[in-house]
Parts: sequence; structure tokens; C-alpha cells
Amino acid sequence: MSGFLVMLREGVEAALIVAILLAFLVRSDQRAGVRWVWYGTAMAALASLVAGVLIFRTIGSLEGRAEQISEGSVALLAAALLTWMIFWMGSHARSIKTQLEGEANAALVSGGMFGLAAVAFIAVAREGLESALFMISVAVGSSSETAQFVGGLLGLAGALTVGYLVYRGGRRIDLRLFFRVTGVLIVVVAAGLVGKAVHEFQEAGLLPVIIEHAWTIGFLGSGQLGAFTETLFGISADPSAMTVAVYWIYLVPVMVEFLRRTSRTSVAAAT
Repeated sequence: MSGFLVMLREGVEAALIVAILLAFLVRSDQRAGVRWVWYGTAMAALASLVAGVLIFRTIGSLEGRAEQISEGSVALLAAALLTWMIFWMGSHARSIKTQLEGEANAALVSGGMFGLAAVAFIAVAREGLESALFMISVAVGSSSETAQFVGGLLGLAGALTVGYLVYRGGRRIDLRLFFRVTGVLIVVVAAGLVGKAVHEFQEAGLLPVIIEHAWTIGFLGSGQLGAFTETLFGISADPSAMTVAVYWIYLVPVMVEFLRRTSRTSVAAAT
């Protein structure tokens, strides 16, 4: 589920970028540039895939303390990027379209289709590299590694569908509601990653283990339910007290601030 959610959210953002560029070219009667947008998008997807594979193989080849530190660091970095992503999207959503169209127009005025491909590449590559990092952070060291990647593929398929629908007639899709709902779930996933980072750092001896088990819930110890709750909500069967504390220290203020900002944006849009 977490792999699905992350790839759906990131994939929709990338799909919207491509849809905005394609719609601008068609509207401007610059259809020759359409294939260059696809060239840039394809190269960005390939670069993200290669980077993801390299990072995954590098971390997967580590053992012992080095593996624990690297997994904790990746989880913490992914949580930071997820947090930055949802707040950045909330404050820049209205200007993305204007910015992308301005960059595309500048590339067309200069006469360089390569520049148009570069606009698509840079915009999509950012989303792709973030997606690769997030997938690695939720999959590495997880007991449901294969399921996470399957979920990611399903999320990507869903994102492509949303992107196509937006391109064909986006006014029928409430993207503001979509980003708010997925944003809430992303905050929960990020809190789980913060908890995972604390756990890995404790395993590596970088953080103290004051109370080893804050609770023990037997039915979460194994099976699909345990894997689901741990990967999506960051709730394990026997977390340490510090893991639980840091989880809530992150979750509560970030969730409150996100809901406050999105509520304010919704009110402003309605007025």
C-alpha cells in the first residue's frame, strides 16, 4: 500500500507536468515539439530507474552496522523529501502551469527543440528520482519487498490514467481533493519512515534503547496484517519507546500544519 500510494502521488505530479506541456504545444500549434517532450520524459524515466537500481544494489550489498545506518539514513532523507514535497506542492500548485508554459515558450522562441526536451527531462526527473528514493526507503529491509514494488507499479498505472484524464478533460477531476487526501496519507507514511530510521539507528548503536518494547501486539508480529501496518503506518508489533515517541512528535505537528494550510488554500480558492 505504501509503495502504491507513493508512486500514485509522485506519478500524478509527473503526469500533470507532461500533460501541461503537451496541452500547451497543441494549443500553440507547435505539434512538432510533442515528440521532444516525450523524448525528455523517457530519458528522465530511464535516468530515475538507473539511479534507483544503483542505490538499491548498493544498499542491498551492505551488511551489519553499515546496512542499518544506510537504511536509516535513506528512510530519514525520504521522510524529509516527502514532507517538503507536500508543502511545496501546496504552495506552488497554482504557479506550476504558468512556470512550465513559460519555460516551454522560451525554448520554442529560441528555436531549440532540445531545450523543450530538457524542460520535460528536468521536471519529470525530479519526480522520478524522488520516487526511486521513496520506493527504496519503504522496500529495503522490508519483509514485503516484492509486494512494495508491485504496489508501486499499480500506483504508476493509476497515475498514468489520472494524467490521461486530466489531459483529455481535467476539469472533471478534483485535483485539490486528490492532493489533500494523498497528502494526509503521505504524512502518515513519512511518520513511519521516521520511526523506521530511529529503529535502524538504534540497531546500529547510534541511538540508545531506553525502553526496548513500548508494547507487544501478537497478531501484528507476522503475516500480511503485520506487514501492512508496519509499511504504511510504521506500526510494528513491538516498537521501542523512542520509536513511538519520535513517530508522534513528527506526525502530530506536521499533520496539523498540512491540514491548516490546505484548508486555507481551499477557502481562498472558494472565495
